[in-house]
Amino acid sequence: MSSSSPATAPAATNSSSQEGMQLGALQLDAEAMYLTLLKAVRAWAATAPDGFRLVGITSGGAWLAQRLQADLGLPGAAGVISSAMHRDDFASRGLASTAQTSLPFEVNGTHVLLVDDVLYTGRTIRAVLNELFDYGRPASVTLAVLVDRGGRELPVEAALAAARLSLPASQKLALARREDGQLSLLVGHAQRSA
Repeated sequence: MSSSSPATAPAATNSSSQEGMQLGALQLDAEAMYLTLLKAVRAWAATAPDGFRLVGITSGGAWLAQRLQADLGLPGAAGVISSAMHRDDFASRGLASTAQTSLPFEVNGTHVLLVDDVLYTGRTIRAVLNELFDYGRPASVTLAVLVDRGGRELPVEAALAAARLSLPASQKLALARREDGQLSLLVGHAQRSA
C-alpha cells in the first residue's frame, strides 16, 4: 500500500434525501460519496506516477473503477480483480461464476490504484494483493475506497476514502448499482460463518 496519509472527505451527512440509505441519523448518499472519491482520486492522480492503472475489486470496486476510468478520461479499460482464489474462507464460499480477474495491462512495474466499495476487515484486500502478485510485481499499490467502515483485522489502510465510519459487526454495508448506473448503499444483517 502507499504510505501517504489517508484522505477523507465528507460524504456522509445528516440530510433527509430519499436518494441515499438511512443509517440511524446518518445519511449515506452513494452518488455524493462517488463524487467525493472522484475528487480525491483526481487530486491523487495529479501527483501520481505517469501510467498508473485503475483496478477494481469485483463487483462494487469494479463498478467504481470503470466509472472513475471514464470520468478521469483515462485510456483503455480499468482492470477487474477477484479475491475468490486467495480468500481464507474459500472452502466455505467457493468460487463465484462472475468472479473473474481481467488485467488488460502488464502488471510488472505498474503503479496500481486499487479500488473497492467497502473496506472492512482487510481480508479481501489481502486476498486481492495475492491475486495481483500472481500477475506480476507492481511498482506500487495504493488503495482507494468508497467507505472505510472500520473493524480491521489486518494492518490495511486506505489512502483515499470518501467516507470513514464505524458500523457494528452485525451490520453489512454493500454497494448496489441500478441498470442506469446509479449507485446506492444497502445495509443488512451480516451473517458470520461459524
